[in-house]
Parts: sequence; structure tokens; C-alpha cells
Amino acid sequence: MVKLFSIRNRNKRVTKASKFAGRGIRLMVLTIGAFIFLFPLYWMVATSLKTLPEISAFPPVWWPKVPRWSNYAEAWAYLPFATFTKNTCIISVAVVIGSVMSASLVGYGFAHFRFPGRDVLFVILLSTMMVPSMVKLIPLFILFRNLGWINTFLPLTVPAYFAAEPFFVFLMRQFYRTVPKELSEAARIDGCSEPGIWWHIMVPLSKPALASVAIFSFQGVWNDFTQPLVFLNQQLRKTLALGLYSIVGQIGESVQLWHYAMAISVIMVLPMVIIFLIFQRFFVQGVVMTGIKG
Repeated sequence: MVKLFSIRNRNKRVTKASKFAGRGIRLMVLTIGAFIFLFPLYWMVATSLKTLPEISAFPPVWWPKVPRWSNYAEAWAYLPFATFTKNTCIISVAVVIGSVMSASLVGYGFAHFRFPGRDVLFVILLSTMMVPSMVKLIPLFILFRNLGWINTFLPLTVPAYFAAEPFFVFLMRQFYRTVPKELSEAARIDGCSEPGIWWHIMVPLSKPALASVAIFSFQGVWNDFTQPLVFLNQQLRKTLALGLYSIVGQIGESVQLWHYAMAISVIMVLPMVIIFLIFQRFFVQGVVMTGIKG
């Protein structure tokens, strides 16, 4: 009995030691991964605060001796970035509202309505995700040119109100399939219309999924470069991404504008970081819940 008891204690100690070692290895891997992903962000911020000699110095200067915060004001005044920011905010808000509302409505229809060809239509909708966005640019440009929408914000905002992003519809459909049908059936018995069921019951229940759609949508339109480049040609209609490209395009082989480019890059990244930190809980919850039921 004494030998058996000692063997059990030794096994417990080995198990605890292995668990501790496993946690240590996971922590080390996560720390290395975090450093790899955060280092470019750190280098961008550090470069935005350097002087020109520090940017071109070798070996590289890891952090400026005296941070030059005036780089941000100079970069902001180098081009009309206030106008670019206003344009980007207008487009982003319009697209987020349209994407959230249309994806929620279409996703609810696919999840709770039964009609002939529903599954076929949904497969066709998902299959459009396999079409490269570059392939659609020329037909879209011809369409919007015939409509007279070139050099306006309409080509960038109106498609969002027609569920132009199939991935968002898929997210909302998957979420609504997890909502018990008894809720909508009880509302129908009480005389609630289908739009009323969607607005008063489904939308409040789907806040996590809607937050995920909003974050994905905002990230996509805030960082979008290709579509504004194609549809917006006037200087005062440009977005932040096009303004940053204008600075980078003037750099060439010189470093005269690198600190300006990095300063504008930091300004572009900050809203995404802030929004993700604020809505992180809803974002994670929404992504998790959309995969519960297939």
C-alpha cells in the first residue's frame, strides 16, 4: 500500500510538471507570435516620429532620441487630409449601415423562410464569393459610368444596401438559424408582421453578429484602395487610402516623405484598433455563435 501510494504521488507530480511545462511552452509561443505581429506596428509608429537622418541611419534607430510629433501636423497639412478623412468617414458610415441592414434582412429571409429554390439561390449567392473582385471592376465601371455615378460616392455606398457582400449574408443566416423558431411563431400568433418580427425580435437578438458584420464592413471600406482609385478621380473626392498612396507615389527612391507616410498610416490604423478594442467582446461572440448550427 505504501509503495502504491508513493507511485500515485509521483505520477501526480509528473502530471503537474508536464502541465506546467505545457503552459510555459504555450505562453512562449504566444509571446513570440505577438511580438512578430506587433513589431511592424511598433516600427511604423517609431518611424513616424523620427527625423530624416534617423530614418536613413544604419544601423537602424529603433526609437528616436527626441520624438518629432510635428511630423503628424506636417503630414496632415501636406495634402488635404481633412477632406480625405471626411470622405472616408462618409463612405464608411454609409456602407456599414447598408451592410448591416441588408445582410440582416437577407440572412433572416434565407434562415426562416421556405420558398422554392431557396437553397439553390443561397448556393449561387455563396458562389459569387469565388469570383475575384478585379474581374468585376470593368463591368461595374461601365455600369456606373452609364448611370453617371463616376466621381461620386454612390458606386462605393449603394451596393452595400443590396447585400453586395455574400459573406455577411452567410454570417447572419448562420446566426438566425440558431434562434428558436418558436419566438417568430409566437409573434405571428400575436399578429406581428414579418418585418415587425425581423425588426423587433431578430435584430435585438443578433447584436453580436451585427457587430461582427459592422467591424468587417468598416475594416474593408476604411482600407479599400482599389474601388476609390477606379471610381474617384477628383482630388477633393479622394479617400485616406488614396491620399496615402499619393505620398508613397512621390517617395520613389528618396526618404524625404517616409515619416509623413508613416504618420498617415498610424492615423489610418488608429480607428480600426479603437473600434476593435471597444467591440471585441461582441465581435468574438458573434463569430463563435454563427458557427454553432450549420
